[in-house]
Amino acid sequence: MKTRVLFIIAIIGLIAGLTSVVVYNKKIKVQAPLAVNYNPYTAGIYATGIVESFQTNGSNVNIYSEVSSRITDIMVTNGESVTIGTPLMALDDSVQRGIVEKDAASIRYAKAELANAQDQLTKMQTAYRINPKSVSKYDLDNAINAVKIAKEGVAVAVGQYDSDKALLDKYIITSPIEGLVLRIVPGIGDYSSAAVGSYDPYTQGYLPPIQLGVATDFLQVRTYVDEILVPRLPDPSKLEATLFIRGLQNKSVPLEFSSIQPFTIPNIELSNQRNERVDVRVLPIIFKFTRPKDVNIFPGQMVDVYIKEKP
Repeated sequence: MKTRVLFIIAIIGLIAGLTSVVVYNKKIKVQAPLAVNYNPYTAGIYATGIVESFQTNGSNVNIYSEVSSRITDIMVTNGESVTIGTPLMALDDSVQRGIVEKDAASIRYAKAELANAQDQLTKMQTAYRINPKSVSKYDLDNAINAVKIAKEGVAVAVGQYDSDKALLDKYIITSPIEGLVLRIVPGIGDYSSAAVGSYDPYTQGYLPPIQLGVATDFLQVRTYVDEILVPRLPDPSKLEATLFIRGLQNKSVPLEFSSIQPFTIPNIELSNQRNERVDVRVLPIIFKFTRPKDVNIFPGQMVDVYIKEKP
């Protein structure tokens, strides 16, 4: 009986062993990559870039509030076109509005003081004309000075009102350009700081509350060339470059050279890491290109760029 059991166990083990050999020796077909981009030039220099809205200086337009407060309203949406002066965001202005209302009351009080001082001066001047001895020169001079002081008081109150009213107007953030709303970071009820912007829970950092892009037929790509490849760059007047869109098989867009920022910087802008374990530096080169009509490209998109010297 025991011999039969051992024989059955041995047969089961043999079958399991043969099965495992067949399973683990089966060749698994490797999935082909979704898209592969190849260097279109014989001796092209590779670089990584990020798409931005096209403008003469800077990248996208970062909108910060000039005062710090809680956000009470957001008047635009992502992707919306705006013009100069379009209201973008409103902040809680209850404290500042109270200050302005107090300033308005101060103006009314100062004007009442001026009217009273002017009335007293008029009475003294009338009495002085009728009988110069009825009013002393000392009292008349004081009345004249009181009117001057009251006028200055009105001017000070009006100046304070204008200053505080100008600050109150900053609680409504408006668009400084004609363009497109690229990104809205905060929501209603979030806090906007004049110093650092609004907290973004996804990046766990502070970003501009609103980012705008310039509305043109062009986009630009800010290309970062590794410092090791910088010596191989041709003369700027002879730069030729091609952009490849990630995720598409060899989908290229010709680039036109715009400018070079002649200062190498730490390679932190694409990785968003403020501290690099190795201080790799890159040279920013900016190219522009016409928006392709057959494929979507958005600001903030990562692309591959190959650069060579024009023949």
